[in-house]
Amino acid sequence: MEALMKVGPKGQVVIPIEFRHALNIYPGSNVLFKLSDNKLEIEKPKQDAVAIFRETAKGMGKLKFHPHEAYDEELEERIN
Repeated sequence: MEALMKVGPKGQVVIPIEFRHALNIYPGSNVLFKLSDNKLEIEKPKQDAVAIFRETAKGMGKLKFHPHEAYDEELEERIN
């Protein structure tokens, strides 16, 4: 697979959609740039599962969920 793309005034290049789909790259994805032997390589880095779980856990404190309240609401709905 090959594609010729033009570099914009800020040095930006659009990754063609075929490449993004092949590597599962979406807005917010990280990509790794490597320069070796006058070649620029772009790859999707391996995901760090521990980092993903940490980020998920950070957001858990923001939840407004009260288990007893939810249980009571469910019980009320089933009774009525």
